Amino acid sequence: MELEQRCKALAAELNLANPNNVKEVVPLTGGVASDIAVVDLGTRRICMKFALPKLKVDAIWQAPVHRSAAEYAWLEVAAKVIPESAIRLFGYSATFHGFAAEFIEGKDVYLWKDNLLREAPAQNEAAFVAACLGRIHGASAQTSFNSTPFRNRDDFHALRIEPYLVHTRKAHPTLHDQIAPMETMLYEADRILVHGDVSPKNILFRKGGPILLDAECATMGDACFDPSFCLNHLVLKAIHLPTSRERLLADVTAFWQAYAAHVTWEDLPALEARVCALLPVLMLARVDGKSPVEYLSESERQTVREVAFPLIAAPVTRIEAFTNRLSQHLVEGAHD
Repeated sequence: MELEQRCKALAAELNLANPNNVKEVVPLTGGVASDIAVVDLGTRRICMKFALPKLKVDAIWQAPVHRSAAEYAWLEVAAKVIPESAIRLFGYSATFHGFAAEFIEGKDVYLWKDNLLREAPAQNEAAFVAACLGRIHGASAQTSFNSTPFRNRDDFHALRIEPYLVHTRKAHPTLHDQIAPMETMLYEADRILVHGDVSPKNILFRKGGPILLDAECATMGDACFDPSFCLNHLVLKAIHLPTSRERLLADVTAFWQAYAAHVTWEDLPALEARVCALLPVLMLARVDGKSPVEYLSESERQTVREVAFPLIAAPVTRIEAFTNRLSQHLVEGAHD
């Protein structure tokens, strides 16, 4: 079924509008895992999203479409835990593996990734995102939390462990002994609600506050994954944008400090050590995994490899040590 037809059918199923009253369906670009559109209902514009069985990347990457139910459930959790930083939801359809939600727009709205890449002045975004993430993780650690919608470890394996860790390990067999245990750890963990895609491309800011989107990978898992995933994007941009490097590495520190303030469910140094171990693996995954970032040059990709390899082989245990090691490498590389 074409996207426009799906949008009209979803509008009818959710009692949002008569299909004949749908004025326009405009596809949105940028994502690889879903079809997303802005739907004009005449009186308002909303967003509709449908999970795809095959992701739009060069490598073969398939994932179950029922993951959209977990995404919607994660957004519902966010609406309860951080209502000031949540999107309004209008309903989910198991028939179409999709849902309808608020379309966020306005003069005060911007995508965090865009601001980072154009080197706009920082507005404490990293700390704000980390605090929201920490609050959600903390809420999911409570005994009263309903984890039933998030028993999705096989989906998480298909969407994250296989394309990021397994694929990267196979590309670099000498790292097998370091990466393989992480795959097992991430698959077996089930303590904390993991978003799975905390990336600047999925975070809008409105009136100075973050709105986290695209929770298709949501599962009960290990808390280390989300901060590692987001910090990775700051680190990669620090390599890509030398004139913003100092600020971006400061953002890494600010992110971790804001997140750490909410960690009560486990020993903080142990969690920090897992983040530091996973982070360089994710760095390598974004150049040699199934979903490489698009903005790095080949020389920058090689820099990522040169930084990541020793940090995978002999991980540090503190974020401060990680940023120091990265800064030292980049300074030495600039002087070669």
